[in-house]
Amino acid sequence: MATHEREITEPVDLCTPDGRRLNPLAKGWSRTPQHRANLQGVWGRTKRWDYWAILAGDLAVAITYGDVEYLGTVAVWWADLRLGTSGGREVVAPLGRGLALPDVPGTDPLRFRSAHLDVDLVDDERGTTLTARWDEPDGTPGHLHARVDLPEGHESVNVVIPWSDRRFQFTSKHQARPAHGWLRLGDEERSFGEAGESATERGGGAPAWGVLDVGRGRWPYATRWNWGGGAGRATDESTVVGLQFGGRWTVGTGFTENGVIVDGRVSKIGAELRWDYDWDHPLRPWRVHHPDGSLDVTLAPVHDRHTRIEALVLGTEVHQVFGTWSGHVTDDDTGRRIEVAAIPGFAEESRSRW
Repeated sequence: MATHEREITEPVDLCTPDGRRLNPLAKGWSRTPQHRANLQGVWGRTKRWDYWAILAGDLAVAITYGDVEYLGTVAVWWADLRLGTSGGREVVAPLGRGLALPDVPGTDPLRFRSAHLDVDLVDDERGTTLTARWDEPDGTPGHLHARVDLPEGHESVNVVIPWSDRRFQFTSKHQARPAHGWLRLGDEERSFGEAGESATERGGGAPAWGVLDVGRGRWPYATRWNWGGGAGRATDESTVVGLQFGGRWTVGTGFTENGVIVDGRVSKIGAELRWDYDWDHPLRPWRVHHPDGSLDVTLAPVHDRHTRIEALVLGTEVHQVFGTWSGHVTDDDTGRRIEVAAIPGFAEESRSRW
């Protein structure tokens, strides 16, 4: 599964000094975030976001903090995958007022305050603390407190997708980061993960895994993409596997956001993976596989987070399904085939005009 893509090993600016075009030296991928997103001087096409998710068995939680210039969105969402119930709160900020995302992700806290939703995303050297308070639509108070650890040496998939020198995206995708905390809805509280669990040590409680998607770039008006991920222990019970897949939006650029994380180490995949699923029947299996057979996994969905928004010239529709992955992956460092069975994860297709 070795990649042809250039690996970046030191800090680099995403844009030219005027902030208007892609810096040629920024094309490539890295094992830790190296890009400074010095996006400036162009209005209307620039998109910035941090998206966090926690996969905790039958519980899924997500926080979105995004600014697409003409509007901003802050949202918390949760779902009980066993019961099929879900909830949360979203607040839209016209023109992104009150939102600020740093050029170097993780260097400044992300905070938001409103009448019905407060969010704090605070990074330090060892991980990120996520807290949120909100009112459900029926008035029930919600409260999330979560810690997503960043174990020493844990790697991520960081890559620039260059459509052109004026349309490009830097993305930083993190999978298989140990998480722990609790979600409270009214008087009911659910705990997840176990404090102190690491990528190489088995904790005593049910594991939970943090997902981070950082986006900084300038997008075309109409886009479609696939994204999938997940984490858990392989069938050998000693190996932690993280899955990171993308598709559609990267085709023809020479770069992908595909990779497998084995005990914190990334095996980068330069080839486009094949996605087999049914948009009209999203709860049918989603299969992702490599043309050479080195990777072949299938998601068995149990919950569809379906959103559709139409607002004049703007619109989006997304099927994001949650369930469990089974199949096999390959570790580049050792050439070892690793089997996974029913590890938690998700997959999606997004169709957007934005």
